[in-house]
Amino acid sequence: MMLRIRSRDGLERLKVDDPNATIGHLKVLIQSQLGIPIAHQTLSTNQNLLLAKTNSDLYNFTDMSDPGTPLSAVGLSHGSFVYVYYEGIERTVAGPAFNPAGSFGRKMTVDDLIAKQMRVTRQENPHCELVSFDRDCANMFQHYVNETLAFAVKRGGFMYGTVSEVGKVEVDFIYEPPQQGNEENLLLFRDPEEEKLVEAIALGLGMRRVGFIFTQTLSQDKKDYTLSNREVLQAVELHAESGLKEWVTAVVKLQVSEDGGADVHFEAFQMSDVCVKLWKEGWFETEIGEDGADPKISRMKKDVVVGVKDTREVDNDFYLVVVKIFDHQGPLSTTFPIENRNVPVTSKALKNHLDRMKNLPFVKRISDFHLLLLLARFLDINADVPALAECVSRQASVPDGYKLLIESVASSS
Repeated sequence: MMLRIRSRDGLERLKVDDPNATIGHLKVLIQSQLGIPIAHQTLSTNQNLLLAKTNSDLYNFTDMSDPGTPLSAVGLSHGSFVYVYYEGIERTVAGPAFNPAGSFGRKMTVDDLIAKQMRVTRQENPHCELVSFDRDCANMFQHYVNETLAFAVKRGGFMYGTVSEVGKVEVDFIYEPPQQGNEENLLLFRDPEEEKLVEAIALGLGMRRVGFIFTQTLSQDKKDYTLSNREVLQAVELHAESGLKEWVTAVVKLQVSEDGGADVHFEAFQMSDVCVKLWKEGWFETEIGEDGADPKISRMKKDVVVGVKDTREVDNDFYLVVVKIFDHQGPLSTTFPIENRNVPVTSKALKNHLDRMKNLPFVKRISDFHLLLLLARFLDINADVPALAECVSRQASVPDGYKLLIESVASSS
């Protein structure tokens, strides 16, 4: 059997091959394998042993004092904890989760020991007070995945907007990068040059990237999880990349009721602080095979503590912090064809859009992120793109030079 040996210096594992082993045998193994002399060992199944301050305190822990007692007689079996106290020995426990406590008899509390491990607990409160979606941009996203893709394959996008001082996130447009989705996976073919244009537009609009939105397919709706392990990996990677503590992960799904009715449903989460920390420190198993691994479980490369249990399998829900959802009418329209979908966006689309909106002021006609992204390909990214976007942000008059350029691009079709 394998026993877990916890001391002031951390958690170690010890294999006991003899099923009839006694406490005396265990002490010999601890001496030979862990380097703690038998004369210095005090053993107990009671974790309070590690809180002992004086030698007299040790007399309260006698359950493992008789070397002839079988281990089974004190309730030890595979996976059990044994607590060991010793003084005056300097040791280093191998492994990144533990540091030596030091010599000279320094004591540590059980809480100190637990703090040396990676604990996974539910995070009750998000850093994001709420997320509010511009009604038009949210509707255009769900309409496409519902009417065109029929929720048969996954789709995703980056959300852009603002973050208030109190952590309120407003989403005003969604940029959809090049991608390929199927029933279970969403692969983003991220284009650094196109993303630079997106960032330049957002800068001029006074906005920034605030989250990631993706859909779950109809086949996923039949499965018993909130986010799959693949979705957790993708969401936490993007969250960690952002460096934004209010970063939001949004999920769009079609919920089918027992009577056959269906409703599009939005949910919003933050990946918990410990989830992001685990990702940054490389704890997640990122290779998910096709061997039927449980999708509602994320696997770790090393043991983490969930409750009182050491495990490498964590329920994905532990990593999710629910965020309240609201909606609003933002400053942009969402009527221009959207990038990287089935039909390429061309200059002819720009001409049709401008003609359709010809009764509006020029700045209103171009107050659409997706239109600005098309125009950005013909403008200087460092000067013209932010300047034109700033006109849209302030709803200011568009300089004649930009008008001529825009009309020239439109007429080139």
